[in-house]
Amino acid sequence: MSTPPDDVLAGLARRAAAAADSLADASDEQISAALAAMARRLAEARDDLTAANDRDVAAAEADGMSPALLDRLRLGPDRLDDLAANLQLLAETAPMVREVPVRDLGDGLQLLERRRPVGVIGVNYEARPNVTIDVASQLLKSRNAGVLRTGSAAIGSALALHEHVIAASLKEAGLDPEAIQIVGEPGHEYANALVRQPGLVRLVILRGSGATTAALGAEAARHGVRTLAHAEGGGVLYIDTAADEDTLRRLLEEGTDRLGVCNRVNLVLVHEAVAGEFEPVIRQVMAGRSITVDEPPFEHPIGHEWALDDGREATVTLLRVADEQAAARLANTETSGLAATIVTEDADTAARFLDRYQGTGAFWNATTRLLDGFKLLAVPETGINVDHMPGPRGPVTFADLYLRQYLVRPADRG
Repeated sequence: MSTPPDDVLAGLARRAAAAADSLADASDEQISAALAAMARRLAEARDDLTAANDRDVAAAEADGMSPALLDRLRLGPDRLDDLAANLQLLAETAPMVREVPVRDLGDGLQLLERRRPVGVIGVNYEARPNVTIDVASQLLKSRNAGVLRTGSAAIGSALALHEHVIAASLKEAGLDPEAIQIVGEPGHEYANALVRQPGLVRLVILRGSGATTAALGAEAARHGVRTLAHAEGGGVLYIDTAADEDTLRRLLEEGTDRLGVCNRVNLVLVHEAVAGEFEPVIRQVMAGRSITVDEPPFEHPIGHEWALDDGREATVTLLRVADEQAAARLANTETSGLAATIVTEDADTAARFLDRYQGTGAFWNATTRLLDGFKLLAVPETGINVDHMPGPRGPVTFADLYLRQYLVRPADRG
């Protein structure tokens, strides 16, 4: 008889929890050494990693996976090289400040803010092997243990990365290799089990499709587990009356270089006064990239995220609006609030749009593809949080994954 998913996840979480102190107590040098070892081992284990990924890709192709999702699944030489370079930069990045003086309280006492690891963090993410490395490295840098569950199509790649890169590097640096666990069983029931471990997994980061992530968030809430959700995405591009055509062409091309990612151009808004001028440009650029332009009347919500629409990823939505403030309002109310850019040469118009837009990333003549932990902050991310709540918002990195603790001590004992 097979072990129930909840018992499988509880076992993985206990193993990670038992190893958590190894990371919490490690020196900064050990953490950096483990990250540098991960970068090196990505190259040393390339043949094993490629073979595992090739098997995953072949199985996904046989199952009819769309080209955009296959692109996310592939772990080719260039992607491995990029991962290794990112890991090396992360190893060299200054660690999070763990103790910050706040003020003197008088009577010889001092108040400090301490930043402590969360403990065991669960992560559920799409079938993207590179995310296994991104997330594991962020947990390691923040000194948190973790239980990672990827989409079923990428399990073989994730297990290979764990065996040959993550666990081996932790051991090499003198850290407990059990600190990062991978769910090795396919099936969505294991994602549900991950968010049902309130005594073991203190926080779960949820990535993936909106409906799936929303359902997991609701399940987590029923069991008292906190979540950071990266449920929906889709970049907005607004074209103003003072837009430059060359800039528009560049941003359309940059924003659709990959179609299966959350920060791509998803919705194009154009000022109604220049629609006749710029809509032919939009259609021409999109046709050259084999991308369908979906125009009113719509059979879907305005902010429908095409990256999550299997088989229809090569689509953008086009809509006319009255002005920049109408564009910002629509982006706020009809999309996820991930990112939006305005194409204009007029600074006052840009300011009005940027002041009104409430999403996690606002851009002026720059692509929404920049809303990425590494591109913005020079470190990988665990996901992008679009919640309208205090706390980490936008790309979530190692510097966000801590618990605040106030410490009062004698001022002369610092």
